[in-house]
Amino acid sequence: MSLKAGILTFAAVGIVAMAATLGPAAGQGDYPNKTVTLIVPYPPGGGVDVLGRVVAEKLSAALGQQVIVDNRVGGSALIGTRAAIRSAPDGYTLFLGHTGSISINPSLYANSGFDPRKDFTAIGLFASMPVALLAHPTFAPKTIGEVVEFARKEGGKLNIGTSAVGTGGYLSAELFKSITGVQATLVPYKGTAQLMNDLIGGHVPMAFGVLPPAMGNLAAGTLRGITILDKQRFSMLPDIPTSHESGLPGFESVLHYGLLGPVGLPRPIVDKLNAAMKAIAVSDDVRKRINNEGGDPLTSTPEAYAADIDQEERKWATLIKKLNLKVE
Repeated sequence: MSLKAGILTFAAVGIVAMAATLGPAAGQGDYPNKTVTLIVPYPPGGGVDVLGRVVAEKLSAALGQQVIVDNRVGGSALIGTRAAIRSAPDGYTLFLGHTGSISINPSLYANSGFDPRKDFTAIGLFASMPVALLAHPTFAPKTIGEVVEFARKEGGKLNIGTSAVGTGGYLSAELFKSITGVQATLVPYKGTAQLMNDLIGGHVPMAFGVLPPAMGNLAAGTLRGITILDKQRFSMLPDIPTSHESGLPGFESVLHYGLLGPVGLPRPIVDKLNAAMKAIAVSDDVRKRINNEGGDPLTSTPEAYAADIDQEERKWATLIKKLNLKVE
């Protein structure tokens, strides 16, 4: 082999070695160059799915590549969650995170099979949806303080409607009992529709739940909002006070939605997606669509979203452990 040929061969080998060393980072400049899949671990038509489709639609336009929703349903979101963490960290499989699936499930299920701190790369928050304390119009207490006094007088006889065991509404009711020390009887419903029907019919005097199913009845006066379990008022219901301003600052229950990828997602891809999500969330039409689902837009850095997941997981894990609550 000539000296010249040897030099060329050596250079070629060096280029190949360099490309191998760079690995996934080598092609990040043109990300994405093919279809991106967004896993939504809930059925089509529900609130999480609606927000997922908003994200997919707007990300498609922002990235210049189609983003399709993949509803991986089953196991109370565990099937979709596990599929997301097993995907390649190349940015072509993303996950719509939700407080229930990310921060509650790891403690609620004995075999959840994942750790949100170790198995995901946080990209950024997208929306927040507060839980609210709702009441039948004939229910005497008008404030959260009056509810506490009423519950104490009833000595455990007060019935409180909630969504299914382990959901945000149910855990909010348990958190209420834990923080205030009052006794009450929780009445979990398998479906939100039945819960709302019984609340409107006066079969349960009050309930903890998310706002979308109640918005029309709140406007019509067939339901009354006592408090929003957040530090700030909900933009669509500005007359309902928050638990924070009502004298129970630790009594907060807000469902957060955000974008995640599997662990190891390269930082350039994370930054590109985070910038796109921030722009999407604050656009007027997306704000309206989030409002219609009972939430407000929310943006963050990747680090802030990771910290939020950690904080929420610790909060709900403490309560779940205290209750000795496990769902198989």
